[in-house]
Amino acid sequence: MSVTKSNPAAALWLATFGLVAMAAMSACIHEAAKVAPVGQLVFWRSFVALLPIVGYMAIRGQIGPSLRTRYPHKHLIRGLLGCVVMVLSFISLAYLSVGVATALTYLAPIFSILAAMVFLRERPTATVFVGVALGFAGIMLMLFPALVGAELRDGTLIGIAAAIGMAAANALSRVQVKDLTRTDPPASIALSFAVICSIAGLASSLWGWAELDAGAFSLLVAAGVLGGMGHVLMMEATARAPVSVLAAYEYTGIIWAFLFDIALLGVGLDAWVVAGAIVVVGAAALVAYGQGRFVAKPVAAE
Repeated sequence: MSVTKSNPAAALWLATFGLVAMAAMSACIHEAAKVAPVGQLVFWRSFVALLPIVGYMAIRGQIGPSLRTRYPHKHLIRGLLGCVVMVLSFISLAYLSVGVATALTYLAPIFSILAAMVFLRERPTATVFVGVALGFAGIMLMLFPALVGAELRDGTLIGIAAAIGMAAANALSRVQVKDLTRTDPPASIALSFAVICSIAGLASSLWGWAELDAGAFSLLVAAGVLGGMGHVLMMEATARAPVSVLAAYEYTGIIWAFLFDIALLGVGLDAWVVAGAIVVVGAAALVAYGQGRFVAKPVAAE
């Protein structure tokens, strides 16, 4: 198996296409959620994503190694956590715009900090504390229109609650992924995740699925292809550049999400919501900076 050479410029291009693919996937789910239940969305998003993921693994010669693991129980736990993340993410996309739902995903590192403080007794820096406070201030900005109105607006509170729950579950999922990467290749984790979510989504058919027309079915297939491609592109980007190079760049995903809202979905953006989203993204970036994720680590001399 060949080793991928470091190429930060190529990594940024790959990351750009990966982020666009993920934003487009979210836009497809946002529209498909109008007619299909969450379980059906999860199945098609995960099952169709197997095509680009398995194709990528075949090209890289990773199918054999990815099917062997000494820790199947860890893959199961990560897969189930990932299913929870996906379900809550799709619920948030059903009630919120793509841009707002994407912005709230950046709460995951903030919740990771809180979990580390409670369970690991870590003491973050003052910069991280400021980032955490700003993150919750951003949420309050998003909630403000719903809180001052006479009634809830189009399920906004449901969408935000689902997105916050998704970010918290994603923080736990990240810990499990970090543990798995010590023993198994990323492609193996991506494959088991897609398979487990496909099975869980298929099981939901026992409670009934919607009959889809050609347009809705095309959206679900596109979501699966785009999601799988986005995952592959981000893996390739990570293989070509240090995490410190890509960490800050990933926050540009919010730009593509808002562009899909405006250009393709025709979603009008509320000033309070946009302001809150910007604050949340800035807070997540500040937390990452406080953790040193944007600082290139010196390479130890051999």
